[in-house]
Amino acid sequence: MKLKGNLLIIGCLLLTVFSFAQPKGNDKSYSKADTLRGTITEFRKGWDIIKYNLQIDVDINNKSIAGSNEIIYKETSAIKTMQVDLQTPMSIDSIIDDTGRTLQFENDNNVWLVKMQNGSALAAFVPRTRKIKIYYHGVPKEAVKAPWDGGVVWNKDTKGNPFVATACEGIGASVWWPCKDHLSDEPDEGMMISITAPDTLTAISNGRLKHVSASNDGSKTWLWEVKNPINNYAVTLNIGKYSTWSDTLNGEKGKLDLQYWVLDYNLEKARQQFQQVKPMLRSFEHWFGPYPFYEDSYKLVETPFLGMEHQSGVAYGNGYSNGYKGRDLSGTGWGMKWDFIIVHESGHEWFGNNITAKDIADMWVHEGFTNYSEVLYTGDHYGKEAAIDYCYGIRSNIKNDIPIIGTYNVNKQGSSDMYYKAANMINMIRNTVNDDSKFRNILRGLNRTFYHRTVTTQQIENYISEQSGYDFKPVFNQYLRTTQIPVLEYYFDKNKSKVFYRWANCVKGFNLPVFIKNNKVAVSITPAENWKSEKISAATAPISNASAIEKNYLIEVKQVAAAK
Repeated sequence: MKLKGNLLIIGCLLLTVFSFAQPKGNDKSYSKADTLRGTITEFRKGWDIIKYNLQIDVDINNKSIAGSNEIIYKETSAIKTMQVDLQTPMSIDSIIDDTGRTLQFENDNNVWLVKMQNGSALAAFVPRTRKIKIYYHGVPKEAVKAPWDGGVVWNKDTKGNPFVATACEGIGASVWWPCKDHLSDEPDEGMMISITAPDTLTAISNGRLKHVSASNDGSKTWLWEVKNPINNYAVTLNIGKYSTWSDTLNGEKGKLDLQYWVLDYNLEKARQQFQQVKPMLRSFEHWFGPYPFYEDSYKLVETPFLGMEHQSGVAYGNGYSNGYKGRDLSGTGWGMKWDFIIVHESGHEWFGNNITAKDIADMWVHEGFTNYSEVLYTGDHYGKEAAIDYCYGIRSNIKNDIPIIGTYNVNKQGSSDMYYKAANMINMIRNTVNDDSKFRNILRGLNRTFYHRTVTTQQIENYISEQSGYDFKPVFNQYLRTTQIPVLEYYFDKNKSKVFYRWANCVKGFNLPVFIKNNKVAVSITPAENWKSEKISAATAPISNASAIEKNYLIEVKQVAAAK
């Protein structure tokens, strides 16, 4: 049964003037819609999400969705107007509050401004838990090239059966369901997700399956429960002709339930390919700490697109082959030893889903650490040199087009270098720490300290500096906020008894230490913007071996003429 309310004729709400965010470093001006989407507007303040109860009926033939979302929230200050996000061409039919009253609303640039009824203006405000229920319907934006463009994928499998999925990172969950669509506010107590679909198919979402009920109209309703906080873009809808099997992993927090959902004709291929899951999870628990969602289990779900980090329901569409769509992103051969989507998208359970950036401009927190998880996995299974090769190899994908950190408050990501360049930055931090036990404790500490939390880049940067005992602020500024690659310049004196060196093409105060190695002898130097010198020794002489240094550091090593 499709859930619809009566479409209200809305009275005018007071117009609000917004200050539009401006980008740094280019000429693009952002629109009011960008600001509404990316900012904690005055209409997003004063209420904190406790739980979502999402119910949808999917009409596959008409590519439409109808349903409701109950938003349970804590009111922390008096709210006159509430911003609910739902993108056109989806439409809200009606909104009912917890007293049964119908609320007025108006649409403004993919947001819906809801006029709240809070009683007498003279009454003293008392924090409380409240609810609203939103009835909505529509034909959501169709993803043409998921997961990059975002939306709903309406596809068919090779046997002609419907194969439906969502992918909405970037574009936002409000492309298919109404919510407070901002990374900074996750439902503290998770959500219930109810999906009605044809009874010949299976509907899969996040968390654990609680109940399946059949109707006499040829449909079934699948009810899924998520107990942990979840970021909006990680909420998933999958419908197809699925087969399934289960397993368990004896993990750091006890028994972790594993479940796999694949198209029925891919069952045997999946059983073979998904044997990589347990070694991957053990590796990541070693480096990052316990899997963050034991209560919700771990699932891999086959999708009609490449993949996505859907929390406790990881999307998989890599064709049951190793590499990234059958190729090695590092060009070294090591990336063909394992399935990129299994490893990378599962790594996001720690960075992206457990630790979530408050603003999409800080997506390097998700992608940089997750990209580095590939390096850690490679090292665990094929050795340290393989990990070094892989990390060096992925640099070929770095563009250095714009800074990694995007523009705040307008839902604007930075460069795709948030993957490969940020991973190499993390590797340089590891080299500086020069103690893998300590480095591992930093990674585990991040996941423990910011467990199920949303963060800013400053919090992550500060934590790493504090726990390592080294001020990495200039390093973060260099690699996250500029496109400059530092140059380690050096020259020898006339007698070649001393080597002189300094940093060039760098931010003020750039302080990255560099280990220069010659067989088993090594020395750490910390260049500055002014020339420094060292006596030539077995350790410092290899400074001229640029390729060996550059393999471990994302820098350029360059011999220059002697300073005058």
